[in-house]
Amino acid sequence: MIHLQNLSKSYKLNGKLKVVADDITATFPTGVSVALLGRNGAGKSSLLRMISGAMLPSSGKILSTGTISWPVGFAGSFNGELTGEQNCRFVARVYGVDTDELLDFVEDFAELGDHFKLPIRTYSSGMRSRLAFGLSMAVPFDTYLVDEVSAVGDAAFRFKSNRVFNERMASSGAIVVAHSMAMLRETCHAGAVLEGGKLTFYADLEQAIATHMGNMRRTMAG
Repeated sequence: MIHLQNLSKSYKLNGKLKVVADDITATFPTGVSVALLGRNGAGKSSLLRMISGAMLPSSGKILSTGTISWPVGFAGSFNGELTGEQNCRFVARVYGVDTDELLDFVEDFAELGDHFKLPIRTYSSGMRSRLAFGLSMAVPFDTYLVDEVSAVGDAAFRFKSNRVFNERMASSGAIVVAHSMAMLRETCHAGAVLEGGKLTFYADLEQAIATHMGNMRRTMAG
């Protein structure tokens, strides 16, 4: 269970006040995959980062009864001077998982070949993404935070990524941000719509999608 209690977040963007969260109180149930919906710029990625602990709220609390991943596929926290292998070793120690098992999984999954033992600063963006997704899947969490997982790699890698992700979802929950409604329908059971700094949770995914699409139509009409 993840509970947002009076959560607020705002900051200045190009001289204007950007409100991501406006006194949000909501609960994401245990073991449920939730689609996080909202128009571009609504603050979905920022909300995921707050839930993960990577971004601090302006006020309010985030309470959890289980372990929460960093945003799946997020490569921004890698140390570019360390190799892919060294970064993975560090994460294994931080999360207390078997180092050898984690390294074997990530090396096989990410398909980086000799680059796995080279500094991450030499990686392409695609290589960083594959490493980040593999590392995310190698650590067991109660809730995975997913930001556009389908954008990782080519078609074959996306198929493999979706298969492994669905395996994790058999025993874990998730909060998923994606533009593909087909992907969300395949992955999620419930939905939450972020609009104007307010978050509304829907136990019925289709109701959440309908609300989101209505918001999008109003935006285009305006």
